[in-house]
Amino acid sequence: MRLSRELKAFEACIGHSFRQPELLARAVTHASISSLTRPDNQRLEFLGDRVLGLVMAEALLGADGTATEGQLAPRFNALVRKETCAEVAREIGLGEVLKLGRSEMMSGGRRKEALLGDALEAVIAAVYLDAGFEGAKAMVLRIWGPRVGAVDHDARDPKTSLQEWAQARGMPPPEYKEADRSGPDHQPMFTVEVTLISGDAERAQAGSKRVAEQTAARTLLARLEKNND
Repeated sequence: MRLSRELKAFEACIGHSFRQPELLARAVTHASISSLTRPDNQRLEFLGDRVLGLVMAEALLGADGTATEGQLAPRFNALVRKETCAEVAREIGLGEVLKLGRSEMMSGGRRKEALLGDALEAVIAAVYLDAGFEGAKAMVLRIWGPRVGAVDHDARDPKTSLQEWAQARGMPPPEYKEADRSGPDHQPMFTVEVTLISGDAERAQAGSKRVAEQTAARTLLARLEKNND
């Protein structure tokens, strides 16, 4: 098959020219528009998730020969989590070439974090099937750019870090509550508040509850640690 002009441009963005172009066509086809003649990308997502994990695990081991498993695990999670995948997907313009059903398109599917992250995993699997592990590895490291080398030395989830800070001082775990929600259904904004039993609290706003919770936890922990210096 011949790829469209848009998909040829996308090949250039990721730095891989497909010998089997049908793999890329499938990788960008969401279940909302799939059919018997146009299979969707869900099976590729499953494979791509595993390929991405192996690439990042290997890269992290190579980047720091002295790191312990306890140090590597949070760095790994920071690099492969859905938010990071969606961020990379936006940088390479993946949303613009996705094949979506009308309802998904009308609800802002090209901007949805989960949809973008899943589609990027499908693209990774497509490259893996087209060019093997080394080809997929080269593409992943290229589009992830400096993230592997720049991942925080302590990349633990901020919610976990805040909980550990509280427990070390005899406090119960922090409480999170949705303080507000605004915006259209296809692009909501959540305001989340995190509170400790001590009364310390912070709010944060983001396009997903999870990110808002993490941001609020990170901000509160930074303030608490600064006050304790």
